[in-house]
Amino acid sequence: MISVNNLTFRYPGADGHAVEDISFDVAPGTITGLLGPSGAGKSTIQKIMIKLLPMQLGEVRYDGRELRELGRDFFNRVGVSFEHPNLFDKLTGEENLRYFAGLYDRDSLDAGDVLKLVGLEDAGKKRASDYSKGMKQRLVLARALQHKPDILFLDEPTSGLDPATAHKIMTLIGEQRDRGAAILLTTHNMTVAETLCDDLAILDGGRFVAKGTPRELKLEFGERAVEVEWRAEGGELEEEVISLDDPRGQERLSALMRDARIERMHTREATLDQIFIELTGKELAA
Repeated sequence: MISVNNLTFRYPGADGHAVEDISFDVAPGTITGLLGPSGAGKSTIQKIMIKLLPMQLGEVRYDGRELRELGRDFFNRVGVSFEHPNLFDKLTGEENLRYFAGLYDRDSLDAGDVLKLVGLEDAGKKRASDYSKGMKQRLVLARALQHKPDILFLDEPTSGLDPATAHKIMTLIGEQRDRGAAILLTTHNMTVAETLCDDLAILDGGRFVAKGTPRELKLEFGERAVEVEWRAEGGELEEEVISLDDPRGQERLSALMRDARIERMHTREATLDQIFIELTGKELAA
């Protein structure tokens, strides 16, 4: 279990906190998503959690042990996939993986096998400098997975990927959750967030403005209403939005279901994009 409690951090010379009073948990076998505009604090939280930034206020605990107490063995448990790939460009894909595998005191997957997992089995002998942006993104993900870590930090794992490849990577991430990994994921892709994340936290200005499952957030910020299309007696197609919280709306819906030829009916729930814009006043950039 990862527990983050009252995390607060200010960069030297900054007017305000980059993150302030942030608390959340990530259980094994679950994916928690962090959503927020640029500068909201997502990267700062992750960097503190993997010791790239010092702890100032608050605490981070892994299985009950405070982050400050953890030594080098901690990094054997962690896999990190950055949004901006940091690779040795003059090395091939396989050579990159073998080099980084040597940094861990635990068994790693064979380089060829892990390249196959991310769809790069035909590019292992190519220099990383010849990879496209999407290929580099997949190689960084392969590097994060190769030592079978218990904890994964994934930053925009589908960035630069075509839809088919993105689906493959999402399936792979879901498999990591199913094997018991605790995963913290940041993304600007609402499909990724809704499909993969068990819990979501929306950040703005260094603070959480909403937390919950995707379903809970959509129910909280959506409206209890249905949109109904039916065919009138004259053949015209009619459409109506009916509130489920209004007794008259409930009666109207019952009447339509009893008497009308309903052709389409669906709930009017908020999308994650709409929730994000409502809470932050900003669009979530791609």
